[in-house]
Amino acid sequence: MHLDDLALFVRIVELGTLSAAAREREAPVSQVTRALARLEAQNGVRLLHRTTHGLSLTDEGDTFLTHARRLLDTAAELHSELSGKLAGPSGWVRVSASTIVAQSVIAPSLAALYERHPQLQLDISADDRVVDMAREGVDIAIRTGSPASETLVARQIGTLTRRFYAAPSYVERHGMPASAAELARHRLIGNSASPVLNQWQLGSGAEAAELRVRPHSRTDNSGVVLSLVQHGAGIGRLISIVAEPLVAAGALVQVLPELASQAPVPVYAVMLQERHRLPKLRACIDHWAGWLARSG
Repeated sequence: MHLDDLALFVRIVELGTLSAAAREREAPVSQVTRALARLEAQNGVRLLHRTTHGLSLTDEGDTFLTHARRLLDTAAELHSELSGKLAGPSGWVRVSASTIVAQSVIAPSLAALYERHPQLQLDISADDRVVDMAREGVDIAIRTGSPASETLVARQIGTLTRRFYAAPSYVERHGMPASAAELARHRLIGNSASPVLNQWQLGSGAEAAELRVRPHSRTDNSGVVLSLVQHGAGIGRLISIVAEPLVAAGALVQVLPELASQAPVPVYAVMLQERHRLPKLRACIDHWAGWLARSG
């Protein structure tokens, strides 16, 4: 069996169709079909049930998938380890992060990462939704909040602080809220991709409370939240690493600083359990941990 055939089988299962795997490889479906038939012939078993409704694993296919992933990860780790000792970490790393984290953490730190590890290449997916890492081929997901899954490994790389902000133009038109009750009556900007971001923490310690946002505007993109706030559409909760330079420039003002939770939010780099030892992933994560420590 060839590793390439094993990799193709894994992607067929993850993507759900032969045609999707063929499109990803820019190959004809017939070539993918032949590779699958070759694997089944070599092992003397049927690996997939193929019907008009789609694909499903046979019992033998499920066992084969587990071992195929293990073999591919071992091969990738071996190649990365050996090549890393010779020329440093190398190859593509697919990263998933919210738009605002991609803009405020990944983008400004990238030039230094490439300077340190010139053989690395990053494919960045900026999206607020929680991705299916195995299905979408994501190596590292940058998330606030540690995932509870035995198939994932999470390493904390730093913390971020969220506070409330508005544009001066918004305050001129609608006034500055003086209490939590007044804040709830203002035009608040919510996040439709991640409902947990609509639970705003007010205060800390014994005085802590939670405001469940009833948004006047909402979006599925944290970068658009920032843009809406800047253009006076309402009050939003933003990470301070992005907002404070805009406050210093006079483009934003902080709202109710005495009520904004000062508790830092942990930021995690999340990886599939079988891939977290790859040198190229470790290089990226070490770099971002150092960058966040210096930025904080």
